[in-house]
Amino acid sequence: MTGTPLRVGLVGYGLAGSVFHAPLIAATDGLALDTVVTSHPERQRQARAEHPDVRVAATSDELFDRAAELDLIVIASPNRTHVPLATTALRAGLPVVVDKPIAGTAAEARGLADLAEERGLLLSVFQNRRWDNDFLTLRGLLDAGALGDVWRFESRFERWRPQPKGGWRESGDPAEIGGLLYDLGSHVVDQALVLFGPATAVYAETDVRRPGAEADDDTFIALTHASGVRSHLYVSATAAQLGPRFRVLGSRAGYVKYGLDPQEAALREGRRPGPGWGVEPESLWGRVGSGESPLTGGGRPEPTVPGDYPAYYAAVAKALREGGPNPVSAREAAAALDVLEAARRSALEKATVTL
Repeated sequence: MTGTPLRVGLVGYGLAGSVFHAPLIAATDGLALDTVVTSHPERQRQARAEHPDVRVAATSDELFDRAAELDLIVIASPNRTHVPLATTALRAGLPVVVDKPIAGTAAEARGLADLAEERGLLLSVFQNRRWDNDFLTLRGLLDAGALGDVWRFESRFERWRPQPKGGWRESGDPAEIGGLLYDLGSHVVDQALVLFGPATAVYAETDVRRPGAEADDDTFIALTHASGVRSHLYVSATAAQLGPRFRVLGSRAGYVKYGLDPQEAALREGRRPGPGWGVEPESLWGRVGSGESPLTGGGRPEPTVPGDYPAYYAAVAKALREGGPNPVSAREAAAALDVLEAARRSALEKATVTL
């Protein structure tokens, strides 16, 4: 892109802000990380060290006082702040990117979408897992009809963290919108809806397994899609043995893929997008076949498409400069929240919820 880069204000410099948003913004042609908002002294020092030209503000009020100097606000602060901060930014006339989940309820998400549309502003949700390597590979297989008619989609986002880490993400306070259902569940539900369309029924089981934990740390969600596909989605911090990331079963063949996309680990290690970004070794490729387990040699190796988180912010920049499509709309995020709310209700009532 040519011309003056769009100036970005980033609210929050914890995991989401420092590991995902700031590096990806800085690496995007047409965007410039202008200001980081964090009140934490160590995170302020970290932001200046990692992005020497950035300005640092202690409060979001300081940022919004300079709204006329900015072109985009990115909200990567705790979940409970997403709606009020996005509302303030939109009312200040600024386009907004919000980390997932955009809100605690689908109604709040649709309210933000209405406000953005009234103001003629971009409101996008950072659903980066749409650009995971395995997801991109699976989309390619589906588009090519390689699996035939898909009957069942199994997706697992599992970890082994037997000791709670604490913090708002594991808080039992409903106002914090913590727990795995709304954290990792936001990813697996979004992916299922993108791949197989809207859900008509939701069944869920949520448990708090670890001593001292307050929020759900072991959750299962079953979706029936209008298309007839059934999705089984697992998110857990208590999985002592990790299952396949994807197991997709169709009328012609299945696709099984183990291991997480390498982009998050690369960003955590301080690596930045460039040549070879998102590529994984052949030993981690999934397999496509029928009639035999991939672990005993069944099927053929399927080359994994490189993951591409930078594509999200490239699309945001194009949307702002050229009127390109919003990479993830607030209304799409609201549809996922419909499912998450139904899953929470299902788990409480021990019943299937019809959408």
